[in-house]
Amino acid sequence: MNSSVSDPLITFTVYSSAFLYNVAFAICVFLVYISILCVNLLLVIVICAESRLHRPMYILLVNLAVSGMVGASCVCLSIIKNLLMDKQQTSLQGCFTQVFFTNIYGGCIYCILALMAYDRYVSICKPLQYHNIMTPTKVKLLLVLVYFILALSTAVQVYLTSRLELCRHTVDKLLCDTISVSRLSCETSSLLSMYGLCCVICVFVLPILLVILSYVHIFIVIVKTSKGFQSKALHTCTPHLVTFINFSAATFFGFIYNRLGFNVPVAVSVLIYFNFSVVPSILHPIIYGIKMQEIRLSISKMMTKKIMQ
Repeated sequence: MNSSVSDPLITFTVYSSAFLYNVAFAICVFLVYISILCVNLLLVIVICAESRLHRPMYILLVNLAVSGMVGASCVCLSIIKNLLMDKQQTSLQGCFTQVFFTNIYGGCIYCILALMAYDRYVSICKPLQYHNIMTPTKVKLLLVLVYFILALSTAVQVYLTSRLELCRHTVDKLLCDTISVSRLSCETSSLLSMYGLCCVICVFVLPILLVILSYVHIFIVIVKTSKGFQSKALHTCTPHLVTFINFSAATFFGFIYNRLGFNVPVAVSVLIYFNFSVVPSILHPIIYGIKMQEIRLSISKMMTKKIMQ
């Protein structure tokens, strides 16, 4: 980003006015962060250790857990650092790093949820073709493609933002994001706005449409089946639906929050960031661990084996 200052520092003004007990709050955030790592790592270890779980749905679930840990690490570690430092500042490069990883996190969650919805659609609507359509190799290739596209598109967005001329150096939020950084510039960029809109459509709108279409077809199929099949299908889809609705609500409120500008209470700012990155990261593995019988059985099997040893 062009600026008269060779290495400008970005100051987060929200911390100085929000927290009288910074150390206590930092400890709370740290404990939440450790909890997120524990539940997600447990899910990853269980799925990786059990060969019978090396199937498309569980491969996607592992990547969902890893994405959650990345998002929580970016948000929680940055908040803890700012709470414990005398000056809540970061370098411009550090600010762009936050933008990059938070954007990657949000895009990954939506794309993985879209792939999980498609997996449920094939499993329920085309059961005889499932093993030909959804193979572990195809799912891994799709995930690699998703990560590549997200990394490339986000890198371009960060580059375009870095070309803006910097006139201000204060952000009234917990972390940097694309909109807050672009508001620090001296002028608006129509190119950046158009590119950001295209990214939102490709990374968020299209996956949402895929999820909606998948569940429309699923519900059309299950209403024509027996009560037993309906119960089994709904039991299979419930964890994904809860996860998708929760994250969509968090993303929607986050989008509204970013568009409102600076006139937002500090408490709302904290709630929005935690609801977007922290709550889904700890809620998703708990939901799947409770609702999916095979994961529960695998956890019980591993715990019994450890106790016997």
